Amino acid sequence: MAISTAFSHFHSPLLSPLLPAKHHENLFPSLSQPSVSHHKFDRCGLLNVGSRQKPLNSVDSGVNLISDPPPTSGEDSSSVSTEPMVPPYNVLITGSSKGIGYALAKEFLKAGDNVMICSRSAERVESALQSLRGEFGEQHVWGTTCDVREGQDVKNLVAFAQQNLKYIDIWINNAGSNAYSFKPLAEASDEDLIEVVTTNTLGLMICCREAIKMMLKQPRGGHIFNTDGAGSDGRPTPRFAAYGATKRSVVHLTKSLQAEMRMQDVKNVVVHNLSPGMVTTDLLMSGATTKQAKFFINVLAETAEVVAEYLVPSIRSILTNGTTKPTYIRFLTGLKAYSQIFSRLAFGARRNRYLLEE
Repeated sequence: MAISTAFSHFHSPLLSPLLPAKHHENLFPSLSQPSVSHHKFDRCGLLNVGSRQKPLNSVDSGVNLISDPPPTSGEDSSSVSTEPMVPPYNVLITGSSKGIGYALAKEFLKAGDNVMICSRSAERVESALQSLRGEFGEQHVWGTTCDVREGQDVKNLVAFAQQNLKYIDIWINNAGSNAYSFKPLAEASDEDLIEVVTTNTLGLMICCREAIKMMLKQPRGGHIFNTDGAGSDGRPTPRFAAYGATKRSVVHLTKSLQAEMRMQDVKNVVVHNLSPGMVTTDLLMSGATTKQAKFFINVLAETAEVVAEYLVPSIRSILTNGTTKPTYIRFLTGLKAYSQIFSRLAFGARRNRYLLEE
């Protein structure tokens, strides 16, 4: 999901209570901030469809906030011969049957890459695959059901990826949830809290673990991108406190993994942060119940397609340039946000863009 930290960045009690963006994929982030196979439905293997260019805009500076611990030999990386990472790239995106995940998949396909999508829902995966197949043909897209909260599901996802794509260059951890709930923590149900924490924190850890294990053995190595959201910068997220806490943990986990890679002298696997900003989705709009929420959505939010058109070239450029330094790619930077807010206050720009303001 994508509940951007845009609101919390402009600290005000009016902003924090806001809302999440994408449907089941990731809420807003922090500012500174091969061929088709038959339909196969099983717990972590649904359908495969199959794919084999775009300038970039701006990638935030590399985030290497870790000291230099004494290097130790990497477990597998030292014994794996390296190969240059050249396009087309093989991309896996969790939580990609709709929202920003789906939009990212489309942009990678437009660039000529091969893409694997996944979701908990077999119905949504099949629908997304049919749509992508109709637009890009049946050669470069695969899809499977996978619940990131289940370790065996993610292991099956890796096996499915290796079977169909052989290797994954880019793994984007986009799956996320706020349980579609906007209420004080005291009113949250056990089920909602478990859903949020197991999806956003446990699921992310499991996916990172399995992605790293796979990529360490790949001659091309690989890049992992963890999607942040509201709360990732440490600012409060009233009405979705659990969600904000889990997204704060995304940044910490990424830094820790970066440190582990350096400690083990691993150079062929790199972990990055990805920040889509405030993305307009049904979930985001459903939480727009206040005047302040409507204001900031109109001023700062963008559609998933616009965000993906920016992020994908930025992600691909990291591989194209052979960058091995961790990066933090942000769509909604602080400068961009302040500029858009100023334009609104000074010239009335973006008024009623998505939602009718009173």
